[in-house]
Amino acid sequence: MDRLNVRLAGILLASFSLCGLLAFPLHARAENVSTAAVDPLISIHDGFVDEKKCASCHASEAEAFAKSNHAKAMALAGDETVRGNFNNVELEHDGIASTFFRRDSRFFVRTEGPDGKQAEFEIKYTFAYEPLQQYLVDLGGGRLQALDMAWDTNKREWFWLGQGKPAKPGSTYHWTGPFYRWNRTCIDCHSTDPQANFQPGTKEYRSTYVATSIGCQSCHGGGAKHVEWAEAKSQSALTTIGPDLGLAKPDASTCFGCHSRRTRLLGGQQAGQPFLDQFSPALLRPDLYFPDGQILDEVFEYGSFQQSKMAKAGVTCLDCHTQHEAKLKAQGNALCTQCHTEITPERFAQYNPAGDFDTPAHTHHPMGSPGAQCTSCHMPERTYMKVDPRRDHSLAIPRPEVSAAYGTPNACTTCHPGKPDTWAAEIMDAWYGTSWRERPTIAHAFAGAAQDDPASIEALRKIVADREQAAIVKGSAIAAMSRIGGADVVADIKAAAENSDPLVRLGAAEAGNNLPPERRSYAIGKLLGDETRAVRVAAATALGSIPPLDFLGDERKKFAAAIEDLRAYVKANADAAEVQNNFGSFLLGQQRPGEAERAFREAIALDPALSGARINLAELYRATGQDEKSERAYAEAIAISPDQADLRYGHALSLVRRKAMPSAIDELERAVSLDGRNSRYRTTLAIALDSVGRTADAFAMLDQTSPGEADANQLGTTIQFGLKLRRYSETLRHAEALARLQPGDPQIADLVRQLRVIVEKE
Repeated sequence: MDRLNVRLAGILLASFSLCGLLAFPLHARAENVSTAAVDPLISIHDGFVDEKKCASCHASEAEAFAKSNHAKAMALAGDETVRGNFNNVELEHDGIASTFFRRDSRFFVRTEGPDGKQAEFEIKYTFAYEPLQQYLVDLGGGRLQALDMAWDTNKREWFWLGQGKPAKPGSTYHWTGPFYRWNRTCIDCHSTDPQANFQPGTKEYRSTYVATSIGCQSCHGGGAKHVEWAEAKSQSALTTIGPDLGLAKPDASTCFGCHSRRTRLLGGQQAGQPFLDQFSPALLRPDLYFPDGQILDEVFEYGSFQQSKMAKAGVTCLDCHTQHEAKLKAQGNALCTQCHTEITPERFAQYNPAGDFDTPAHTHHPMGSPGAQCTSCHMPERTYMKVDPRRDHSLAIPRPEVSAAYGTPNACTTCHPGKPDTWAAEIMDAWYGTSWRERPTIAHAFAGAAQDDPASIEALRKIVADREQAAIVKGSAIAAMSRIGGADVVADIKAAAENSDPLVRLGAAEAGNNLPPERRSYAIGKLLGDETRAVRVAAATALGSIPPLDFLGDERKKFAAAIEDLRAYVKANADAAEVQNNFGSFLLGQQRPGEAERAFREAIALDPALSGARINLAELYRATGQDEKSERAYAEAIAISPDQADLRYGHALSLVRRKAMPSAIDELERAVSLDGRNSRYRTTLAIALDSVGRTADAFAMLDQTSPGEADANQLGTTIQFGLKLRRYSETLRHAEALARLQPGDPQIADLVRQLRVIVEKE
């Protein structure tokens, strides 16, 4: 059960962020947007004021901000805000037809609804401005859903945002499902002080915000005290408001709250508060980043920028981007030569960024050409949402030889399509010599870790010990190391838990999930009292399999306090099925099966298509001796998701426990047909067939598998059945494969010798 929960947690813990759909490019039109209608969701929260109050004194800042895409993040649908063509235009994809039209000055779409039938839906809000604009519709119960079709503002055409086959109605990723729900996945970053106000009992929302789009108070915090100070000053009255003038001071955390792949830890973002006390960022996982740290999935800017030398030197977002218009401070290479010039800026003198880089001698491209732009080589683009190119912010040099080894992108062959990576590497050798190949790279270590190569542990260990390495890379290395090394890296994790940087400690806390339960407290117990909320929540989660009574003295108090942080996180994400599912796993580890069952059922109610919660519920019943309920839970899950191999496999095991072997074998065969590469499924099916006297069928099924695709358990089972059937020639092939996997095992070596003798005599 623990292994199952850890596996699911790795998949489900990260909250998907639809606000990524609106990671705005920082090049906006100078165009003001206004709507006469009153937004029913606007509510002036405690400590905030109407945004018009800000503009009444800060007109120039408000005028500049109005030109930004941030100011157009969300708006009531109207003639001035809707950019898409709603003149009875039809979009068809994969057999699903959608028509965009107008009626009585309102905007509508006719498309597939939650029941799979065509229906009309009114567009309530626009979402984003360029290079694409999405649209929100109200499905009732306060739920605003983002259409999975968007308007390409450059090509001026509709397009479907999805990939592969369209999601079925009722599933997580159908446009009417949880993933596309504004209140759940988009709300944090597109309005001013948004509050989801989810009602667990009714599953409805009473969402409100101070302003429809991003406004002054999104970055500066609630303005009520500031207005009080300003009014008192205007009347020459005394005020108790301090030198901060009643406002939070914006810093990098203000940007990172939205420009990161992260999970929120509290309800809403509080301006001026540390980023890691409000959010837990995703580390450099192989599903999110390439092995060399380049952006892969939609991770935004935080994770890549934290890897850069610029971040280490103290460069911030506002060194390159203007505060209010959110535009670049300079165009072209002038942006970079603010610092990278012949004269070292005093602020960065100790990092020595000086040099004459904006010349053909360095770029080897004509001045002013695309190839001569700093960003072309050091900030390559990757396109998300089909039309939205975003730049990598790790600001690394191209490494075509790494691309040749691991398939990572590089700027050279991106600009010169059709040319091989080896060609690019040879060109760089000619330009710069071969010393660039010797520069340290994290690619080898993380590529090996992604393949579960034990040899990568030592390379990861060196990364953690490297003083020049970025903290997010070190934390990611510790987490990756634990997935491979387990108990063998306890000392490394304990050392990382004592690191001065919270991102390294966060990696250690997450690594604790992969340690044997009895070693976790020793390695990361100290982190329960960490000064950073993200670390405390991760530590509490990892230590969830340890009963509270196993903690002693002060550590027990810290664990109890960390659990309160964890509960606050769950409350802030009460409408997220993945969070409820993981909390159920935590509660089960705390030996609270009743509460765990309620959490799993809540997850299922929030998202019936979430198979992980159904598996965990079924396994809870198994662990508590309720085999009939366990089998029924699996059957219900299969009715929702009939083509998931893990559900079929779990159902088969529940049928075995109920001694329904024919039905169990049917389910195991179905699991194998759905996931033929899974060695565990094949091995279990073979054992089941043997148990009912079908040993020959079991061996035939296993013998068809290439030995290279089988693990040690499958090979051992195949050998056992082969010997039982006296099929020595075929058995020898599998014994030799097992010997290659376990070269130091004398018993296997002896078996191979004996089989060779027998086969030679046949």
